[in-house]
Amino acid sequence: MTKFILRLLINAVALYLAVLIVPGIELLSNLASLIWLALIFGVVNALFRPLLKLLTCPLIVLTLGLFTLVINTFLFWLTTVVGQWFGIALVISEPVWWNAFVGGLIVSIVSVLMTLILKDELKGKR
Repeated sequence: MTKFILRLLINAVALYLAVLIVPGIELLSNLASLIWLALIFGVVNALFRPLLKLLTCPLIVLTLGLFTLVINTFLFWLTTVVGQWFGIALVISEPVWWNAFVGGLIVSIVSVLMTLILKDELKGKR
């Protein structure tokens, strides 16, 4: 359970930093809705990332892994769409693709860095 909560908090911090850094991404809801958005982000990634990586495997190999940035962009955008279905207003303004790309990139970098920092806690070691 602790691993789940840590992963949820990592996603929430990463999404919050994306909102702060990218001027084309706005959170119109309150900050508490970031936890719900982080949960949606985790579910979207868990459900769609493996399928997208499997389907686009030739493109990922052909571009030496750079196509995963396109997958991150799509999943970040999909998170905002699903969040809006649940009343969490995370809005990506024009140009949508570019802002979603930068937001997905920031979320990926922050998630990797925080996972490296908290790797012992995520493994359950103390």
